[in-house]
Amino acid sequence: MKRRPPKSFRPEPFSYHQELEATIESLTNLAQGVARIDGWVVFVPFALPGERVRLRIFRNHKNHSEADLLEVLDPSPDRIDPRCPLFGTCGGCNYQHLAYETQLRWKRRQVEELLRHMVGLEFPVEPPVPSPQPYGYRSKLTPHFAKPRESRIGPIGFLRAGTRHQIVDVAHCHIAVPAINQALPSLRAHTRQQETKRRKGATLLLRAADKGVENDPNQEIEETVDGLRFRFLAGDFFQNNPFILPAFTRYAAQEAKTGGATHLIDAFCGSGLFAIACARHFESVLGIEISETAVERAQANALRNGLAHCRFQAGDAAAIFAQVGTPPERTTILIDPPRKGSTPEFLVQLFAYGPSRVVYVSCNPATQMRDLKLFLENGYHLQRVQPFDLFPQTKHLECVMTLTKEGSPEEASCHGGHGGHGGERPTE
Repeated sequence: MKRRPPKSFRPEPFSYHQELEATIESLTNLAQGVARIDGWVVFVPFALPGERVRLRIFRNHKNHSEADLLEVLDPSPDRIDPRCPLFGTCGGCNYQHLAYETQLRWKRRQVEELLRHMVGLEFPVEPPVPSPQPYGYRSKLTPHFAKPRESRIGPIGFLRAGTRHQIVDVAHCHIAVPAINQALPSLRAHTRQQETKRRKGATLLLRAADKGVENDPNQEIEETVDGLRFRFLAGDFFQNNPFILPAFTRYAAQEAKTGGATHLIDAFCGSGLFAIACARHFESVLGIEISETAVERAQANALRNGLAHCRFQAGDAAAIFAQVGTPPERTTILIDPPRKGSTPEFLVQLFAYGPSRVVYVSCNPATQMRDLKLFLENGYHLQRVQPFDLFPQTKHLECVMTLTKEGSPEEASCHGGHGGHGGERPTE
């Protein structure tokens, strides 16, 4: 029986649930296959470049359409069998059907395309540093469930692919570390035993650290990164692929110190991961974080690792530079903002201060590109773009950009401005 289109459905250029055949040309940074039908763009999740597919239209926009993948008629040689039986249903992973080496190639290409289309810049992007473990790497998992119905909890897991509210029951997650999968059944069972007491939906926590898996977000845990010890609350933000963190932090430190800077400012410092990982290369380190409790933990982490020249202060990162006493020509600023990117207020202050070097770490290359345009307009040159694949099997990517101030001693020693590469290759 043919379904009626939703009232909001735009009837052109395709009818609702119209089935078509098309060839997939590329992948978007949201992990959707891109087809063109008579010049019209159609996005098809889980379809891969080079594949001939049968698709079904479910939404038309002003300049593109969205479709479901019905059948792969001619599969890509890079298509593989997903490890997880829930792949394609659970929205947690996007690329389990794509060979890992090809995932990395497409993520690199997507960063290049963002630079080209959002910034208008042709710039060589380094090959992404792969995760040492493409599966079993996540040290934090947050399954959730919806509001109980008739005192019964429904599925406990993650959002269904392509939906905003439906939850898929997940009893085992293939990208989580083994310790989390060992602890998950008992947490699920305990949650269901308490279901008559639950009135609302909730998010659960499993955080693996040095001494096991913690479920209480307010419990302090310890994690070791490249020989450095960090304590933080289990529910606080901390990078959750411990296997790639040594290479990730070493690279950030190398880029921060290259050019001869002697002082480091780490804005959005959290519990001090980058500030402490970079500290041995600098005479002074200042970390800024809006959370007072995170600042306390960062300071304690610095002392725990014997770094008396690190200091941390609480305050909005948009209001810090009046308190900075180090000369900008000898200072590197490292920023690792939330997914929404830096605020305009913060960037205005940063440009006014004018540090000689900026290392910009981002989990959202799109907002990073938006901010990059402002850096270029305010006298900075892009020196290097290095992606890190902290999240294999997903569309997500960490990207580190290095920028130098025009007219600084370091910039004067670089050859060619845009495209000059400094530092060493990261440890892979």
